[in-house]
Amino acid sequence: MEPTELLRIRLRKMLNERIPESGTEADTNFLDAELNQLLAESASLNIAAAAGWREKAGLLQGDIESYSTGTEKYDLTSLKDRLNHALAMAAQYDAAATCEKEAAATGSFILGVCPPRVL
Repeated sequence: MEPTELLRIRLRKMLNERIPESGTEADTNFLDAELNQLLAESASLNIAAAAGWREKAGLLQGDIESYSTGTEKYDLTSLKDRLNHALAMAAQYDAAATCEKEAAATGSFILGVCPPRVL
């Protein structure tokens, strides 16, 4: 797919990559050029988002999970939970891409139905 500014903005939102106020794209996990590459290598926005979440999962690093100061105790999200979240988001966008592909093959423009997967 051809990368455009609107697609980059949408993909950045789907990847939960907000550019901080008074910050730049360098303050996020993905530069615009990397988002362009994800878009160019993908057939749809959902496929690009799934690939982006898999890349985010690979970029995760372990942090301190909890610490205490005096009588106060702070618990942070564990690496395992963050990894599971990133992989679950990738699976969600993969499923959306599959449904999108099946609807295009079997549905119409007005009504596209993605039948549920049953055993």
